[in-house]
Amino acid sequence: MPGMKTRFRLGVLGLGEGRSILSAASKSEAWEIGGICDLNQVLLRERAAEFNVPKATMRFEDLLEDDQIDVIAIYTPDPLHASHIVACLKAGKHVICTKPLFDGMERARDVYDVWKTSGRELFVGQSSRFFEPMLHQRRDFEAGKNGELLSVEAHYNHDHRAYLARTWGRNGQLNWIYQGLSHPLDLIRWYLPDITEVFGYGAASPTALEFGLKGFDTFHFVLKSTDGKIAQVSGSYGLPQVDTTRDSYVTCILRGEKGSSQADYLELRYATHFEGEGQKIYHFEDKAGYYFRFGGKGYHAGEFQNYIEYFAACLHEGRRAKPDMEEGIRTMATLRAMELSIERGAPVKVKDVLAQYRVLVEGCECAPGCQLPEQPSETRH
Repeated sequence: MPGMKTRFRLGVLGLGEGRSILSAASKSEAWEIGGICDLNQVLLRERAAEFNVPKATMRFEDLLEDDQIDVIAIYTPDPLHASHIVACLKAGKHVICTKPLFDGMERARDVYDVWKTSGRELFVGQSSRFFEPMLHQRRDFEAGKNGELLSVEAHYNHDHRAYLARTWGRNGQLNWIYQGLSHPLDLIRWYLPDITEVFGYGAASPTALEFGLKGFDTFHFVLKSTDGKIAQVSGSYGLPQVDTTRDSYVTCILRGEKGSSQADYLELRYATHFEGEGQKIYHFEDKAGYYFRFGGKGYHAGEFQNYIEYFAACLHEGRRAKPDMEEGIRTMATLRAMELSIERGAPVKVKDVLAQYRVLVEGCECAPGCQLPEQPSETRH
């Protein structure tokens, strides 16, 4: 189209995890780095030098006021996401926000309303969808190799005791329902988007008690979709983990009438058993340098490369990149339902959570005078 941008200019807020998207943008023909922001001056200087960034600032407003920046990517602590998203949208910026989209449902309706009237796009940086084994698993599913799905299982287990020693993880703000389970739940909802009911249990490790975390850090849940499909999601974040060659951080298993598949992360490994193919295991270690660029596996820039290329293509073509705001809120509502299920010791319906927070309620615009249930208290263990 005449006048269409050939490259989008990116601003990055938060330079810890933001390092990965800076690497991705610096190697992309669809993107250029327009500016970076962090309150850590040492980190700011390091990233500016590492990626030759022309504009490095400790003032978020500098990114918002820069007319040359098209998209702002948010990699700040979870409790800040809602405010940062609203500020970006009001400034006329498209948004990439790392997972989880929020750290609860309290501001979901406010943020949704701003997004709905902004004319801008929001993409949830749910990076596990864009890892090599998960991409192959999705292609096989869309090709019909699984047939009708009957069960989806996903987990995210990671010994995060060192992570919890960081300032914002130490002050009681971190909630592992949102911080941890948003990863495997997103994979579940990729295949079963219409989850209707959840039930599960949580337990607190000695680490969770030591750091005064909200709720628990060890979970097992079962979920049901509207058409009767079932799923299982679990996570453990304050306990020792066996070697990742045996227990991958993230695993997604699809079981269908024609075959099953398992995609793993951080291992570049994918296993299948489809009709007429027998059992196979695929290894993609030849792509390790693409996905893990900084030594070790502490950063995973390849997924970010994949998702910013996807987002750029969607912006060019005028189509909605997924997960978007609506899908992100439904995932958050499902996580809230999981949280409530632990508190109540009973199944919780996702639609009831959406109704309680007056967002994405089918057949209701939630105008003044709406007679939906009262918003619940936010009491948590």
